[in-house]
Amino acid sequence: MSIRPVVEARSAKPTLEGAGVHLHRAFGFQDPTELDPFLLFDDFRNEDPAYFQKGFPWHPHRGIETITYVLAGTVEHSDSLGNTGKLGAGSVQWMTAGRGILHQEMPLGNAKGQMHGFQLWGNLPSSMKMTDPRYQDVAAQEIPEVIDDDGTRVKVIVGEFWGKKGPVEGIAADPQYLDISIPAGVKKTFRIDTYRRAFAYVFEGQAAFADASQPTGVLLEKEVMGQEVNIRDMSGDRTLIRFGTGDEITVQAGPEGVRFLLISGAPIEEPVAWHGPIVMNTQDEIRQAIADLRNGTFVAPAH
Repeated sequence: MSIRPVVEARSAKPTLEGAGVHLHRAFGFQDPTELDPFLLFDDFRNEDPAYFQKGFPWHPHRGIETITYVLAGTVEHSDSLGNTGKLGAGSVQWMTAGRGILHQEMPLGNAKGQMHGFQLWGNLPSSMKMTDPRYQDVAAQEIPEVIDDDGTRVKVIVGEFWGKKGPVEGIAADPQYLDISIPAGVKKTFRIDTYRRAFAYVFEGQAAFADASQPTGVLLEKEVMGQEVNIRDMSGDRTLIRFGTGDEITVQAGPEGVRFLLISGAPIEEPVAWHGPIVMNTQDEIRQAIADLRNGTFVAPAH
């Protein structure tokens, strides 16, 4: 067994997106090889509807998959194929844009005006860039949850974990997408296949992630529930942890516990040509996509 080194820990940056949605971006529109096959990760969280209600009006996608995971509030969506729907708290939508789709996503919040969700973009290999669009909408009750003896809870959205299989299937990047909660002071190790690129995103509480150079993950500074934890080195809310190569990560939860996403996938290792929500392999393909948008041939006709 080998601990994956922590290559980087960085805070998500405030960003405006869509028609004026205030969100935090953990990564995106930078070096696409860092977390290949993943391209972008946004955390949209607010308690004031003025900061999210303008939403993400009609826009195109081609060559990628978008994964929306809602924790609080609702998101209404519709697209150029005639699909409409609403994502509620705890639900997931995995959209394969393929050859092209126009859609909109409008966050509504809950009765208290709160909205919280995540959106992840996954790249598609060249062989699937022009496949037909499809959706996988998953309700909260369809997502299996595993509870360990120490109180650790893991929601398995995609992939297999601790004998449970997530409901989203047939994804190009062979991803694993887990929502993990660890109680205060608990130390936990998770296996990740060596061939996968992996990252964690902390969004509640704090945790120390063990590094290969410091396998304990602590510097013996403060005791939390009988275990010594270096609070200074802990990663807190809205922190991205990018891991290097290995087959496991070890996490030490802080004094209030921690909740984070653990996401990994098989790298595609192909050239990336990127123009906003359109991601292809060459600039010629980008130019063709823009031409298709102009002449009305970007998307397939609605059925």
